Amino acid sequence: QVQLVESGGGLVQAGGSLRLSCAASGTIFTLSRMGWYRQAPGKQRELVAAATSGGGTNYADSVKGRFTIARGPAKNTVYLQMNSLKPEDTAEYYCNAERVGMSYWGKGTLVNH
Repeated sequence: QVQLVESGGGLVQAGGSLRLSCAASGTIFTLSRMGWYRQAPGKQRELVAAATSGGGTNYADSVKGRFTIARGPAKNTVYLQMNSLKPEDTAEYYCNAERVGMSYWGKGTLVNH
């Protein structure tokens, strides 16, 4: 089992910055991919950014150039640096971790304007 705990959400003004953190505990050594999703009110959950254990990253088009994802040295943490925030970035942000056949979710952290 893997447990994910997010932190760093909050209230931010347009153009501001926030850094989200996610810490994984439990059976983490086989995690192949960690990332962030978000869900705005009335909308479907969408991928924001993801990072693989091999160093690859991918981003939603809407956040490219503004958000940066990074995994910590021990590979059990993942960060999302969010700059130039826009009102449309308001959402609940969820940490996700995957390994073969399994996907894990945190409880979410709210980013609000």
